[in-house]
Amino acid sequence: MAALAIGAVAAAVVGLAAGAAWGWALVAFGAGALLAYHVVHLARLARWLAQPLPGKVPEGRGSWDEVLTALHRYERSGAAREQQLADALRQLRRAAQAMPDGVVLLDAKNSIEWCNDQAAAMLELDPRADVGRPIANLVREPAFIDYLASHAEEGARPLRLAVAHGRVAAIQLIPYGEAQMLLLARDITQAERVETMRRDFVANVSHELRTPLTVLVGFLETVRELKLDPQRVRDYSGMMREQASRMHRIIEDLLALSVLESAPPPAAERVRIAPLLERLAADAGALSGGRHTISVRGRSHVDLLGAEPEIASAFGNLLSNAVRYTPAGGRVTLAWDDGPEGASFSVEDTGVGIAPEHLPRLTERFYRVDRSRSRETGGTGLGLAIVKHALGRHQAHLEVESTPGVGSRFSARFPASRTLPLEAATSAAAE
Repeated sequence: MAALAIGAVAAAVVGLAAGAAWGWALVAFGAGALLAYHVVHLARLARWLAQPLPGKVPEGRGSWDEVLTALHRYERSGAAREQQLADALRQLRRAAQAMPDGVVLLDAKNSIEWCNDQAAAMLELDPRADVGRPIANLVREPAFIDYLASHAEEGARPLRLAVAHGRVAAIQLIPYGEAQMLLLARDITQAERVETMRRDFVANVSHELRTPLTVLVGFLETVRELKLDPQRVRDYSGMMREQASRMHRIIEDLLALSVLESAPPPAAERVRIAPLLERLAADAGALSGGRHTISVRGRSHVDLLGAEPEIASAFGNLLSNAVRYTPAGGRVTLAWDDGPEGASFSVEDTGVGIAPEHLPRLTERFYRVDRSRSRETGGTGLGLAIVKHALGRHQAHLEVESTPGVGSRFSARFPASRTLPLEAATSAAAE
C-alpha cells in the first residue's frame, strides 16, 4: 500500500508540473487506484465474515495486513476457546453417560435438552428424537406430572416411580442455571427388594418364635395354677421341652445362616466324601427310626475342597428334609456322582413332591410349601436357605426336580475346581 500511495503522490506532482488538466487526471487516477485497493480488501473481509472458516482469514498488504493479522489472531483465539468449550461439554456428557443413574437436562419449559442412556432405558425416551419435547408428554404417570409441576419446592422428597421392565426408580429434580432442571433417576428395585425381604424376615422370625413361646407360657401357667398329678406334670414338661427345643433350633439355624452370609469362608481343606456319606446315611436312619428305606448309590472317586462343617450341614439339611417329608414306607436315596466336569451329591425321595410354582422360592428364609406339615415334622423353614448359602461359598449350586405325588430330587453340584483326586491310601482302600 505504501508503494501505491507514493506512486499516486508522485504522479500528482508530475501532473501538476506538466499542466493542470493532465495533472488533475493523474491525481484522479491515483485516488481511484487507492480506493479500488481498499474496496477489494473490504470485499474479501465481507465474504469471510459472511461465512468464516477457521484459519482462513483473507491476506492483505500494507495497513490491511496489520488489521487482518490482528483479526486472524482474534479468530484463532476464539476458535481455541470454542474448541475448549466443546471438549469440556463432550467430557461432561461422557461422564454423565458413565453414571449408573439416569440424567435428563430440562429447559425452562421442562422440555428435554439431553439425556443419557440410563435415563432413556428407565423412562423409555429416545435420546435423539425426544430432544425438544416436553417430558410430561413422554412420561405420563400422574404422580410424575404432579411432581414436575411442584418441582420448585425446596427439599422435596424423591418420587418413587414404577418405570420400564417392572423396575422402580427414585426421581429427583434439581434446579440449575436459569430456570433449568436436572432430573436424576436412580434404580431402587434391588434396594426395595432387600427392604421387603428384611421386613418379611423380621415378621417371620417374630411369628416363628412367638408360637412356641406362647405355648410354653400357657403350659407354665397351667402347671402353676392347677393342681396336677405327677403324670400330667411330666406330660406338660415334655411338651414344654419340645417347644423350647424348637425355639433353640430356630435360633441355632439363624446363627448358622448369619455366619454363612457375613463371615469370610474358613480355610479350605480336604473333605473326605466316602466317610461323610456313611455318617449321613447313619444319621438318616436314626432320624427315620426304621420308617423308611435308606440307601446309598454311587462311589466317590474324588474328595471335595472346602469347609467340612458347611458341606456336611448342607448335605445333612437336604437329607433331613427328605426323611421328614417322605411318608412311612417310602425310600430315601443318597447318590454321589463325579467326573471331569465336577461332582454332585443328590438326595432322592418318594415323598409328597412339590408343585412347580413353589420351586423358585424354596431357598427363601421361612418359606414353606405346607406350614402345618412343616411344624409337624419339626422344620424351622431355614434349612434350604442354609444349603443355598453354604453351597454358594463353595462355588456350587442347588438344583431341584420334583413331581407332586411322585417325589423329589435335590442335587448339590460342585465345579471341577472344587474336587481333589483321592489320596493313594484312600484310593487303594476304596478299590
